[in-house]
Amino acid sequence: MLSKPLATPAFGEADLSNCEREQIHLAGSIQPHGALLVVRESDCSIIQASENAATFLGMPDDVIGQSLHDLDGNLAEIIVAQGVDALGDVPIVVRCQIGNPSRSFDGLIHRPPEGGLIIELEHAGPPVDLAKDVEKALRTIVGSASLRILAEETAAIFKAFTDYDRVMVYRFDQAGHGEVFSERRRLDLEPFLGNWYPASDIPQIARRLYERNRVRVLVDVDYQGVPIVPRYSPLSGRDLDMSMCFLRSMSPIHIQYLQNMGVGATLVVSLMVGGKLWGLIACHHYSPRFVHFETRAVCEILAEGIGTRIAALEGFAQVQAELSVRRLEQRLIEAISRDGDWRGALFDSAPTLLQPLNASGAALLFDNQMLVAGDVPGTQDLRQIAAWLERQPDGESVIATATLGMDEPDLADLAAVAAASSRRACRTCPANT
Repeated sequence: MLSKPLATPAFGEADLSNCEREQIHLAGSIQPHGALLVVRESDCSIIQASENAATFLGMPDDVIGQSLHDLDGNLAEIIVAQGVDALGDVPIVVRCQIGNPSRSFDGLIHRPPEGGLIIELEHAGPPVDLAKDVEKALRTIVGSASLRILAEETAAIFKAFTDYDRVMVYRFDQAGHGEVFSERRRLDLEPFLGNWYPASDIPQIARRLYERNRVRVLVDVDYQGVPIVPRYSPLSGRDLDMSMCFLRSMSPIHIQYLQNMGVGATLVVSLMVGGKLWGLIACHHYSPRFVHFETRAVCEILAEGIGTRIAALEGFAQVQAELSVRRLEQRLIEAISRDGDWRGALFDSAPTLLQPLNASGAALLFDNQMLVAGDVPGTQDLRQIAAWLERQPDGESVIATATLGMDEPDLADLAAVAAASSRRACRTCPANT
């Protein structure tokens, strides 16, 4: 029997049962703090625009059908000088003058899959010189001696640069679940530090967009989206692909999520390590907040430095863990050759066993005997965990979980002190790995 294909809801039509597949890159609208133009490359004519474009840019008439060359200002000349033929996934940043009298705008230009050019514009902020502050922040980042220190410094640096009410460094585990790893917040706010959130909170399509578009801003959670007109691209006959658009409207489900938390504005910066999304720097404000392009560009530069430092620290930690494992293996070999018993070599020195796994406790059940190290549940509880491990499929030689209470409801009371990992050959069960 053929299974029915899963529905792919259009933007704004998803619910909690199918939000994982919502087409958030086909939003068809933007946030109102900017304007969007879509230009045909052959003649620089404007073929799509946000409904607010003429008003936002100070134009007397509708911009659809006009050429960039006919607009007052220097936008067309800047685009020609930039050489748009080289445009790929990385947008071109411009500062231009538009209107009569002219006004300054910051813009990003990129080429969507269907062709043409997307130009996003927002009012330019006053000139600022952040070079010294950025240099100091990068020195702090490079000098961070551990992942925990780096995360703490990151939250402090972003709080200082952005002045949002709350800044969190959000780290993903291997299953995609997220932990608030560090936090700086207004003192009257409830702390979120240490909270865990399920992987489903950030759908895969959103994670892919975070990998491509590294800085996302929501100025006002109560905004009314500005439609793109005409809705369908004259070049493709389909919705405009807005994957790289910083003005793109956000999913109504995400907006409701933020409203339920009382959040008024957000700035989210991706942390990329080894080409993968390692985590996010999530900034929350409890009223509307706009940060100019220069600040967002600094955030992206700092995030690149942080990602590089994370890779270095994790690489060093991996090397240290491998050295510890090799030393432990050598101790096992020596113990077997000397005493015929490897168990004492594992548990005589608890740090040697626990540190490579970043564990706070471990237990070994072998031949109906038990050895423990560090913080572990009681003996009867450990035997319950062992019984649960025995019931797992025979094909799995290693079992790991960070959600013991969900995996086995009968063990829910132990979830605060025990997660389980087992190599069936020796029935090892580290706790809190």
